Amino acid sequence: MLKIMALPLLAATTLMAFHTAELNINDKDFEGSILFDMGQFNHTLMPDTTFFGLRYLKGSEDHSDLHKTEALVDASFLLQRPVGSSSGVVVGMGVKYVYLQIADEEFSALPLGLHLRYALPLGIGVPVYTGAQFYYSPQVLTFNEGKNFIEYRAFVDVEMIERGHIVAGYRNVDTNFDADDVNYNRSWFAGFRFEF
Repeated sequence: MLKIMALPLLAATTLMAFHTAELNINDKDFEGSILFDMGQFNHTLMPDTTFFGLRYLKGSEDHSDLHKTEALVDASFLLQRPVGSSSGVVVGMGVKYVYLQIADEEFSALPLGLHLRYALPLGIGVPVYTGAQFYYSPQVLTFNEGKNFIEYRAFVDVEMIERGHIVAGYRNVDTNFDADDVNYNRSWFAGFRFEF
């Protein structure tokens, strides 16, 4: 009997789990990322709780301390859970590997991060979320010519159609080298997030 009741619940939960792909741009920068929901591949994990991600960020010199920028890439692992049963708050914690090469200097880091997302109770018929992310890597987790890494972002996310979101926000990425503190990118952005 328990198995008969558990199967429909598991199937319904799996239907609510999504991988996400996000594209963010402004007039000078491009950012593309993808998050894989590991609960869709491994049924021992709860859906919408464990993610593996990849990101590519090509920042412009106009939004940086650098005279010439190269692409920053990272691979991430994230765990997240809702807080309470109906608060609309989701918190997460994660780690990622960040890599950047500028001229002949390499920068890599393993920053630890926190995520926060809140479903705004606006009652307008369209789901609206706001959120923030913060990642920090001290010197002990920063390698090659790097000294530390700090990244934060804040965003608003509107689900215009089912599984289709419009995102707008601000990001700041500091890649501080041993020789100099360097802001890799600080800019406003807008884009799309797709769930599949």
